[in-house]
Amino acid sequence: MPNVGKSTLFKALTKKTIDIANYPFCTIEPNKGIVLVPDKRLDQLTELSKSEKTINTTIEFVDIAGLVKGAHKGEGLGNQFLHNIREVDAICHVVRNFHSGDIIHVDGKVDPDHDASVIDIELAFADLDMINKHMRKLKDKVKGAGQKEEKEARKSIELIEGKVLPALEEGRAVRKLGLTESELESLSYLNLLTAKPMIYLLNVDEDKLNENFDFPSLRGEEVIPICAKVESDLSDLSKDESKEYLEALGVNMSGLDQIILKSYEILNLISFLTTGPKETRAWTIVKDTRAPQAAGTIHGDFERGFIAVEVIYWKDLVESGSEAVAKEKGLLRLEGKEYIMKDGDVCNYRFNV
Repeated sequence: MPNVGKSTLFKALTKKTIDIANYPFCTIEPNKGIVLVPDKRLDQLTELSKSEKTINTTIEFVDIAGLVKGAHKGEGLGNQFLHNIREVDAICHVVRNFHSGDIIHVDGKVDPDHDASVIDIELAFADLDMINKHMRKLKDKVKGAGQKEEKEARKSIELIEGKVLPALEEGRAVRKLGLTESELESLSYLNLLTAKPMIYLLNVDEDKLNENFDFPSLRGEEVIPICAKVESDLSDLSKDESKEYLEALGVNMSGLDQIILKSYEILNLISFLTTGPKETRAWTIVKDTRAPQAAGTIHGDFERGFIAVEVIYWKDLVESGSEAVAKEKGLLRLEGKEYIMKDGDVCNYRFNV
C-alpha cells in the first residue's frame, strides 16, 4: 500500500536517489536497482588468492507505486502499473506495522492483517482479469486449432476453470493451490502475480525489531521484520559503524541483507565460486544445475567444450591455505558432466576451445 516504507527501503537497498514523500502515489514510474548479494566467502577467498578484484553476484529490485483497496476498479492510480512486475521472478510485499504519527496511513489506521489481505486480493483481481482475457483466446483456439493444439488448449481450460479461476475469485493466491510442477509450468507464460514466490517485509518500529509478531494473514508465509528507518540510517554509516549500530539493537544481520539472501533462497538460486590472482567471483545458477551448464554461465565455450571441473568446497580451500595443500589432503575432486553443483563449490574448469 502507499506510505508503508517501500521507497525508503528501496533507497537504502540500492543507495539510489529516488523521490520519497509523505503522500500517496509518490512513486508512479518504477524505480529499478541492482543489488550485490552479500557473501562473506568471497572476502576470505580474495584474501587467500590475493585477488585484484572481488565480484559479487547480483539481484535486481523494482520499486512500484502503492496499491489501495479497489485498485482493480480504478481507485487510487488503479493497478495500471502492475504490468511493471509481471516479468519479475518474486515479489517483496512491504506491510506497515510502524506507528509514526507523521506518516499518513491511507486507511487512517495501522492494521497489518488488513493491509496484507487488501493487496493479496488486488493481486488476485489483477490475475483474474489476465485469465479472463486469456480464456477467450483459448476457447477460440479450441474451435479452430489442429488436434494437438486443441488437446493442449482443452487441458489448459480444464486446469484454469477447475482450480485457478475459483481460487482467484475468492481472492486466494495461485501459489497456495498445491499445483504440480507441470501445472505451474503450463501457466508460466501468463506470469500470474499470485503464482510468484512472495516475501512479506513487515516494516516495524525501531524498538520492536526483536519482537515476535503473529498476524493470521501472514501465517505460513515468508516474513521478515524490518525497520525502514534503521535501514535508512545504516545506509549512511561505515561498515564498522553499521556493525556497532546493529549490535546495539541486538540484531545479527541488517534487514536488507536478510531481504537479499531470502530473495536468493526463494528463487531457488545458489552460487558457485571462482578464485585466482585476477579475481574472486560468485556466479549465480539455479539449484541442481549440472557442471557443464554452470560452466556456461561463465562463457558459452566452457559449456560447449566441457571436459571436467576441479571442485573443492570453499571452506576446505580456505582452511587448507592453498590449492596445493588442498590437493595433498585429497580435498580437490575432478568431476564430470553429470556432477550437480553445490552452493559454495570453488571451481576450475577444463574445456576444449
